[in-house]
Amino acid sequence: MGITGFLVTVAATALCFGTAAQAQDVAIKGDEVHTMAGPMIADGVVVIKGGKIVAVGPASSTPIPEGLEVIEAKVVTPGLVDARTVVGLAGYMNQPQDQDQLDESAPVQPQLRAIDGYNPEEALVAWLRGFGVTTIHTGHGPGALVSGQTMVAKTVGKTADEAVIVPQAMVAANLGPSALAEGGKAPGTRAKQMAMLRQALLAAKQPEAPKADKKGQEKAGPDKPPSLDTQVMRDVLARKLPLLVTAHRAQDIMSALRLREEFGIDLVLDGAAEAYLLTDEIKAAGVTVILHPPMARQYGEFENASFTTGAVLRAAGIPFAYQSGYEGYVPKTRVVLFEAGIAAANGLAWNDALASITINAANAIGLGKRIGSLEVGKDGDVALFDGDPFEHTSHSAGVVIDGKVVSTIAQ
Repeated sequence: MGITGFLVTVAATALCFGTAAQAQDVAIKGDEVHTMAGPMIADGVVVIKGGKIVAVGPASSTPIPEGLEVIEAKVVTPGLVDARTVVGLAGYMNQPQDQDQLDESAPVQPQLRAIDGYNPEEALVAWLRGFGVTTIHTGHGPGALVSGQTMVAKTVGKTADEAVIVPQAMVAANLGPSALAEGGKAPGTRAKQMAMLRQALLAAKQPEAPKADKKGQEKAGPDKPPSLDTQVMRDVLARKLPLLVTAHRAQDIMSALRLREEFGIDLVLDGAAEAYLLTDEIKAAGVTVILHPPMARQYGEFENASFTTGAVLRAAGIPFAYQSGYEGYVPKTRVVLFEAGIAAANGLAWNDALASITINAANAIGLGKRIGSLEVGKDGDVALFDGDPFEHTSHSAGVVIDGKVVSTIAQ
């Protein structure tokens, strides 16, 4: 899509959302309801009250309470989950004023909070929402050894505080050429990258020095509060925050796995273009992979990427999800719906492809008990389509987030 077509799409999408009904109680009927918690339900119903799902089942045995707004669609799925993006920090204009996903002033900055740079009214958020994406795991991106934190947000809300559901999700680190510095600055090599990561974790293990008086004598009282970067790395060591490591080459993936083993931290692999070469090692480590978009351009670190990696990981029993990732050109993001569709055409079963952008993606970011499937008690996030979601000729026919109808298309 050219930039002109993209802007027209954004404008039309924004208009649709601006006039959408804001119902909290709604029933959704579908010729096919894919709950991702069991078999597809033909002629199914999803009932949402108070923003939560209260009933799911066949229309013949799932009564719709009187007074509820009823929406109909051919295909109903859980709201799609983008397991890794920088949307909301990176904007579609591709200008310095809307590019907050990377601060290049220092190579290690775990203290940078995604929520402080997130713009919920960025046009790209609405654009993704128009394709059925209801939740995004977004934050600081590639380009620095430790670029900052990530967050999880719904694709609605006028403020970051209104949109966010997990303000601190993971700490984003990057290995390989994308995080190497030039001009003699550190890190200039892969070995230096790993040494600096180890140093940051080791430093966080050390207790803070006690306060001292003017004569250098230790004073009684609480220790000096840790620096922001130290506190965040302590949270990684305490397994309060996973370390999300972007690594594409097999050698960088192995470095990440060694770091996990050495420090006993929770690790999530991001990108992992050559993961198919290391299925035994990744499975033994028990880590989740947030896999690169299958259609990512295959050059540089992606030169050995494959359309079939998702199918390989699925066959190996490795949990994975797809992502939109980060693009350096307009419109600055991919769409996970299309990426999963490509995987479905390259060895991944249809249901597994849908799982990779719904329940498996929710599990990858630690929210599988709240989103990702149509089950009683979960958030009322639903995507509606006028046909097979992975068919090029199908369209998003509506989006419901927390029970609120944020877009519909007349059937």
